[in-house]
Amino acid sequence: MPRTVWSGAISFGLVTVPINVQSATEDHSVRFHQYHLEDMGRVRVRKFCEVEDREVTSGEIGKGYQLTKEQVIPISDEELRDLPLPTAKAIEIAAFVPLESVDPIRIGEGYYLQPSGQVAAKPYKLLAMALARSSKVAVAKYAWSGRERLGLLRVRDDVIVLHAMRWPDEIRDPAELLPEPVELSDDEIDGALALMDTMTREDLEDPEFRDTYTEALEQIIEAKREHREPPSLPEPERQPGQVVDLMAALQESVQKARTSRGEDAEVHEMPKKKTAKKQPAKKAAKRTAAKKASGRKPKSA
Repeated sequence: MPRTVWSGAISFGLVTVPINVQSATEDHSVRFHQYHLEDMGRVRVRKFCEVEDREVTSGEIGKGYQLTKEQVIPISDEELRDLPLPTAKAIEIAAFVPLESVDPIRIGEGYYLQPSGQVAAKPYKLLAMALARSSKVAVAKYAWSGRERLGLLRVRDDVIVLHAMRWPDEIRDPAELLPEPVELSDDEIDGALALMDTMTREDLEDPEFRDTYTEALEQIIEAKREHREPPSLPEPERQPGQVVDLMAALQESVQKARTSRGEDAEVHEMPKKKTAKKQPAKKAAKRTAAKKASGRKPKSA
């Protein structure tokens, strides 16, 4: 059973829904500690006070804001908890919007919202059913961990989920990352679409979508625990550093995708990129001059 990370309420107009917040995800990554290689003694980070030059305990550590080099403003957990904000006690729904109107880059960690007690059951179900039937998501504000946040509420298997969101000014402008202007033919775009068709799935419930990196680490750890050589892993297929023929690469990719899915690997040859024939510069210049001359009006006497 996941632990409760926050308790409060959902504020929906004049309706209040008491809830407990629990993490909706789990991290199964392999964790490592730092060790002294000579004797494998655990290496730990100790916290020292710069003024007294001594190690301090967790009970002696608090938060502070550095105003100047000489002045620090202490801020206690109680002061943060008692901030005069409505969002410090409740998740306040501010609007309802279509999900497709929210840029996915703004959506972060997910949390399950559990109704707190029997009194919350009816308003909780009311909000969940309203969200499901409207095909909309709720945008809300809430305050956790010393800052006010923006959140998105949606329904997953009849349970209300809260997704942390970033404020608009927290999203960097990607304009400077755009590549130099290039020209693409319709044939090249059609080739990319054909590859997408062969790779399209109805869902992500497939053994292919698993954490092979963690599996490989676990195999190495198990082998070393049993004092045997770790299993040899297949080398990934090396790809050329630069694609010379884009159409040929697309066609080969379609073939590989169909083969991996057990489908007929036969692929009709994609149309070759059409290129306009270039005329010699002198001939082109003469033709242009001739056209201009033919289009001139005679001067009036």
